[in-house]
Amino acid sequence: MSDAHRLRHVVFFRAKKRADVDRVFDGLSILEGNPHADVISVRRNTHNDALSDEVDVVVYAEFRNTQALAEYKAHPLYQRSIDIVRPLRDLRVAADVTF
Repeated sequence: MSDAHRLRHVVFFRAKKRADVDRVFDGLSILEGNPHADVISVRRNTHNDALSDEVDVVVYAEFRNTQALAEYKAHPLYQRSIDIVRPLRDLRVAADVTF
């Protein structure tokens, strides 16, 4: 599959409490060890305006197809990340797109 048809998975997170942003980031960073993503990056939101401060951490990943994304979600590191982050976040917005 060419890069132009790869599945891009983008997820935005916001912590319930400002004090938990580091823990959310650390919990999501576990995903970078998941072998099923061809590309994965966990980053803090550095855009600082009134609208963008609603997002603390962004996960960006690329997959060769939907089967690879399913394998990523079935991997134990994915569940470990969920177990850490879910209780600490109040916003999660995900999008899967191809271009």
